[in-house]
Amino acid sequence: MQSHFLPGRTYSFLFILLGLAYLPALFVPLMDNDSAHHANIALHMYLTGDYVSLVDHKGDYLDKPHLLFWLCAFSYKIFGVTSFAYKLPSLLFTILGTYSTYRLGWALYNKETGKLAALVLASALAYMLANNDVRMDAILTASVAFGTWQLVAFIQTKKWIHVAGAALGLALAFSTKGMIGVLVPLAGAFFYTVYRQEWKLFFNPKWLVLAIAFGLFIFPVVYCYYLQFNLHPEKIVRGRDHIDGVRFILWGQSFERFEGESFGSHGRRDPLFFVHTFIWAYCPWCLLALIALVAGAKGLIARRQEWLTAGMFIIVMLGISLSGFKLPHYLNIIFPAASILVASFLVNRLAGAGFRWIKPVFNLQLAITILLSACMLFLNTWAFPIRNAWVVFFILSLVLLFYLFISSGFSMLQKTVLVPAAAMIVCFFLLNINFYLQLLHYQGGSELAFRTKEKINPQDVYLWKGLYTPSWNFYTATDRRIFEDTVLQSGRTIWLLADKAGLEEIQQAGYQLGEVYTNPDYGITRLKLSFVNPLTRKKACTEMVLAAVRGKHPGPAPTGLGAATH
Repeated sequence: MQSHFLPGRTYSFLFILLGLAYLPALFVPLMDNDSAHHANIALHMYLTGDYVSLVDHKGDYLDKPHLLFWLCAFSYKIFGVTSFAYKLPSLLFTILGTYSTYRLGWALYNKETGKLAALVLASALAYMLANNDVRMDAILTASVAFGTWQLVAFIQTKKWIHVAGAALGLALAFSTKGMIGVLVPLAGAFFYTVYRQEWKLFFNPKWLVLAIAFGLFIFPVVYCYYLQFNLHPEKIVRGRDHIDGVRFILWGQSFERFEGESFGSHGRRDPLFFVHTFIWAYCPWCLLALIALVAGAKGLIARRQEWLTAGMFIIVMLGISLSGFKLPHYLNIIFPAASILVASFLVNRLAGAGFRWIKPVFNLQLAITILLSACMLFLNTWAFPIRNAWVVFFILSLVLLFYLFISSGFSMLQKTVLVPAAAMIVCFFLLNINFYLQLLHYQGGSELAFRTKEKINPQDVYLWKGLYTPSWNFYTATDRRIFEDTVLQSGRTIWLLADKAGLEEIQQAGYQLGEVYTNPDYGITRLKLSFVNPLTRKKACTEMVLAAVRGKHPGPAPTGLGAATH
């Protein structure tokens, strides 16, 4: 085994470039899915000062704990209600998760394995995307990685500092997404303890202290569920009343997710859903992870290789594959373990295996890199061409720099990592400075919010019944308000936000419209070729309309939008 898989300055150079690729994501607008939805739950806290209750557009929100919403609401207080403020906590946790993976790899193997594992993790596709389409994933993954690292450090050293660290890590994971964030690190710790055959460790009284500290750390979340639901049995969520909030967050939530009754059941009949999802989500390292797992099977049986990473990977994949819910982002929690598997395979096994293994693995990574690069070229030239000359110049300079960087002075084994890592940096940078920015022009809610800023008082805007566009509410810093006839009695100018179908209903109801703003609208989180194709994109889009309401016609409803359209 070589002492340094890559020179220290190479790691520094790559992590600096990764940082440059991640940073633009902070300013990309939020999408009308979980990202804007979660941002609005935090916005409700910020606007009302109620940090106990979780409330979304439907009312009381039962699904997930408070940590993300608390962090984002606090960030709004400092930076205002912006994309940056919402995404910053996730980026900070991403840094923590990357560092924790480095320390975990170091603890399980050696420092070089830890550094390479951190690089692999930071350049994985879905790990990067978790900082653009921000949900719970970045915070949960980081908390799982940190908690696992602290558990391993405790098993190795038995120090009190790691008891406290493990309790904090598990509590952060629980406070982000419930018990799944606790069970995964504990499963890893169990496998690692069995691997070390430290049977007395199971009876160490420090575990009790860890459990008590964990209980104290999660108390604020559990108590908030008690206040919101246990003290208010009249509240109805998903058709149920008399909700035991404490029991739900400690127990019921995990089983509800496993059964997939309320959400995430669209892929229930696909037993291989998480297998093929892993292939794209963990690009460009997915096949290397599977090879490392299979190649290390004999070492696992003979106890020549630690059991934690393989155990976490297998038990999570089996658990979520057998569950009723099928949502891609649940895979992110195994990325730290998968990255250590990959790094260990490259540093501690492949480096000493000679060229018989190295060349096929390099060719495999090269093929994945070419495929990813072709997809990025397709998206950023034909589908959404780059229009800024300086961006083109910057990208070409970056590509040239990478070519010079990896073309000489590095072995084929080193290029097995450098080539795909370099490609991912360029790809993610392109996504953040071009693709997503152009794509989001077709999200009607946020675009109309940007275009009418300081032109229309958002407090005078009401949504037509059935319309849900959380990006509008977020970028106008307003709660969702549904239009009713009574609001016309206020005497001030009222504005209606509606989609194309809603506009037809408005006109049929006889409302007289004045000034109108329109914007193309498309469900950008579910892309289809008809939209991606510039020639057919216009037909694939609908329209979102923001119109002033002058009043209501007493007679037959007229047709037409109104006096002026923007």
